[in-house]
Amino acid sequence: MNLELRQLRYFVTVAEELHFGRAAARLHMTQPPLSQAIAALEELLEAPLFVRNRRTVELAPAGSALLPEARRLLAEADALPALARRAAAGEAGRLALAFVTSADYSVLPPFLRRYSERYPAVHLNLLEATSDVQVEELLRGRVDAGLLIPPLPDKAEGELDYMKVLEEPLILCAPAGLEALTNQAPVRLQDLPRLPLIIFPREISPALHDAILSCFRAAGITPTIGQLAIQMQTIVSLVSSGMGLALVPQSVSNLMRPGVEYRALADSTPLVETGIAWRRDNPSPVLQGFLELLRNH
Repeated sequence: MNLELRQLRYFVTVAEELHFGRAAARLHMTQPPLSQAIAALEELLEAPLFVRNRRTVELAPAGSALLPEARRLLAEADALPALARRAAAGEAGRLALAFVTSADYSVLPPFLRRYSERYPAVHLNLLEATSDVQVEELLRGRVDAGLLIPPLPDKAEGELDYMKVLEEPLILCAPAGLEALTNQAPVRLQDLPRLPLIIFPREISPALHDAILSCFRAAGITPTIGQLAIQMQTIVSLVSSGMGLALVPQSVSNLMRPGVEYRALADSTPLVETGIAWRRDNPSPVLQGFLELLRNH
């Protein structure tokens, strides 16, 4: 025989009234079936819950120990319908979100604050990952959505949907103290010393890699690639150590690091896009609420 919520409600009512007649009246039943239900519960638990005599009913030690737990279980059970309604409306549940590092310095923090205010009952699982890793996680259903740098690979066609979130220019990230950085004016790539270029590997982010190299080609420069790095923090750290310079999305300038200066470029630069991708067949109401709020952000 399994323990039923009905039995716990009977027990809690008797424990609060300490009188079977009044408890039966509260429960809109007669006293004999209530007494039988409590006796059956005691038999199931193999412990007396009440000490009874002709005049009084008192909680036994097992009843005193059970009462707070029974109240907790009943309260949780009473909350389930509202929880189910919130989950169906996308207002409660879980959302696994992956993001590229640059999003952490641009759209992600203000949007997450707004989302958490709008959906406080949704638990967010955040994963920092490069775009290629995000695509794999999305295709395997391990994350619900990913803030990444397009384009999506051919293997994702038909599986993933995508929406543009942000476009921003590339800017210079250079070691502090370069002569070309003596003022705050935009700088030309031709005026910079020929330092090694620190850049994303093309297989990790082909669009960003190609956009950066296109800036140098347009300026008539063939850069020497010094280091490859897959995280923005790593690229900025390498620049701060004097190992080279980099072109990064404008939002990365929010990552302050000693020994680094950021400058706008006088050269024409392509815009770097960040967008959100998700599985087309993901029915999650939480995901739909997330995407709708992002569309309006």
